[in-house]
Amino acid sequence: MTLFISILIFIVSLLLIGIVLVQNSKGGGLAAGFSSSNQIIGVQRTTDFLEKGTWILAIALLVLCLFSTIVSGPVEVEAEQSELEGIIPAQPVAPPQGLDQNAVPLPEN
Repeated sequence: MTLFISILIFIVSLLLIGIVLVQNSKGGGLAAGFSSSNQIIGVQRTTDFLEKGTWILAIALLVLCLFSTIVSGPVEVEAEQSELEGIIPAQPVAPPQGLDQNAVPLPEN
């Protein structure tokens, strides 16, 4: 199920990228290039369609991402923390007495 939702998210993302790239912020873009079909649907209706498509795809992407999070279930963080407690020391280790904390040890030849 998670794989199916991930594929849908990928497809919606590609469609959203494509529809945003077709638009122009000033109303031009590729929609303005359809002057020959201006009598059929008009440039204004084309930009309205692209804007509505952008909103629909953005909302669909949001819903799919939220649904994917719900379906994937909770992540067991406590088990990972208990495994790391034995590896990572609880207190920071102080340097040995007599050594400068900023000194870099020289390699031995």
